[in-house]
Amino acid sequence: MNNTSAQYDEAIKICKDIFMKKMKDYGSSWRILRPASLTDQIFIKAQRIRTIEEKGTQKIDDDIKGEFIGILNYCVISLIQVGLNNYDDLELKVAEAEQYYTKHIDHAKNLMEAKNHDYGEAWRDMRIGSFTDMLLVRIMRIKQIEDNKGKTVASEGIESNYYDMINYCVFALIKMEENK
Repeated sequence: MNNTSAQYDEAIKICKDIFMKKMKDYGSSWRILRPASLTDQIFIKAQRIRTIEEKGTQKIDDDIKGEFIGILNYCVISLIQVGLNNYDDLELKVAEAEQYYTKHIDHAKNLMEAKNHDYGEAWRDMRIGSFTDMLLVRIMRIKQIEDNKGKTVASEGIESNYYDMINYCVFALIKMEENK
């Protein structure tokens, strides 16, 4: 029997470790990025995964696992940016960034647990390529919402799409680990 909660925590531990190391190396330089730039960065990473999946080869050594980790971390960064909504103070202390990271990951995990209850962990029967496609769908939705100045008529907002993408990345990382 799979222990999704423990697997989720292990995947997040890896992602958070990279996030925290980069915070120490670069500080909060990402605070300068506007939401659309973050969306485009996430798109580039998801598109690279899809291209590698379709071609079956790659010319740059960075592995797909690293791209899923990067997407997850950029989603957390995007949620932090949306929450701060202020570019006057770009400096964010490492400890403060870690608190925001934990807050958003906790929310994403709670969402995953609720959806897993209702969907019966259907994601376990999905292919990794389907997670890639779902990431690209969410990115396209976010771009449209950004183009609409954040307004939606009948849809969830940008934040819910980021949380879904975090969970798709975790699912992909879990399945990649299981497929080793």
